[in-house]
Amino acid sequence: MRILVSGASVAGPVLAYWLDHHGFEVTVVERAPALRKTGGHAVDLFRPAVKIVERMGLLPAIEERRTGTRLLTLVGAGSGRPVRVDVDRLAVAFSDRHVEVMRDDLSEIFHRAARDRVEYVFGDSIVSLREDAGGIDVTFETGAPRRFDLVIGADGVHSNVRGLAFGEEPRFAEFVGAYLGVFSLPDYRDLDAEMLAYGDVGRMAAFYSAAHLDEARAILLFRGEELDYHHRDVPRQKRLLREAFSGAGWEVPRLLDEMDASSAFYFDSITQIRMDSWSRGRISLVGDAGYSPGAAVGGGTSLAVVGAYILAGELAAAGGDHERAFRAYESELGEYVRHSWRLGRSMAKTLVPDSRFQLWATLWGTRLLARLPCGVIRALAGLRRTDARPHDAIELKDYSGGEPVGRERA
Repeated sequence: MRILVSGASVAGPVLAYWLDHHGFEVTVVERAPALRKTGGHAVDLFRPAVKIVERMGLLPAIEERRTGTRLLTLVGAGSGRPVRVDVDRLAVAFSDRHVEVMRDDLSEIFHRAARDRVEYVFGDSIVSLREDAGGIDVTFETGAPRRFDLVIGADGVHSNVRGLAFGEEPRFAEFVGAYLGVFSLPDYRDLDAEMLAYGDVGRMAAFYSAAHLDEARAILLFRGEELDYHHRDVPRQKRLLREAFSGAGWEVPRLLDEMDASSAFYFDSITQIRMDSWSRGRISLVGDAGYSPGAAVGGGTSLAVVGAYILAGELAAAGGDHERAFRAYESELGEYVRHSWRLGRSMAKTLVPDSRFQLWATLWGTRLLARLPCGVIRALAGLRRTDARPHDAIELKDYSGGEPVGRERA
């Protein structure tokens, strides 16, 4: 059975690995000429995703590249005294197992895992999909037309596959009310396992480094109405960030100055993708393409890893019967997706307070986390497990041999 996967960031390579593991013939097409090195921000793998990468034999490689950030120092606008908290205490509130790694590193590790067995086609993109009873005829921008049994979109929030098969993005995109900018800059503060952050009403700025990086990463978030810009118009995106952070204190003016010379830059709205179904005929979606909880707020990387694992497993369990497999995939993942959507909206409000009271509450809550024992934090989070810790609430099937053999706790 020949399966085409569009996208080689996180969900795509994980899906390709597990599809190959289950005996499918896999091709991955990626628009970029090589693996994207965008200077992306740190991402989190929570317990179920950690369990999956452990099954892939990749956990040692991922832990070797973990960021090493151990301390968060948060300064509130006008508050004076900074708040310092151990990062592990923050992670415990979301999951009892956690690895933080740079997105580019994670993508590279996933790609290496199956690149010798999976066909990767870089520098090309899908132009059209024509489905009939026996398969899908696919045309590409540069490559020759080919025929596949299934096509899976793993190509992010602005998914090309979703647009071709389901309709234009505005039909499914729900703006959370905030924007995210990420860029690289010199590590001028010589950061050592510490993230420095600044919170103000309607905006937040932070920068940090990683154990193996010579540079730092800045992350800027702000609240606002929907803005008119193209997701590839970098000069305008930088102007929007400057406008949003005009007059901000702390290190923000220096960060904005460094932004202009940055070698890597990313900007987008924090948007959730909400669909009634992620599958249609012989086409399905995985990760942000089908159910993004919002960049940097909802644990989308862990959700993508879990979604890819389940989709591949259900196709194997169904013996390639895509209709049965797609139904099972959506059933298995649906509750996790809905909880991640709720968490994403809640985290966006916490990270970017929209009032002085919410800013004070965020600072007070961070101080409280800094003082409570980890066991107490874990117990309190456990009381609201599916809302505060949706990542730990899902149970993973074991798809060994192509047939589910009971359930194993994630």
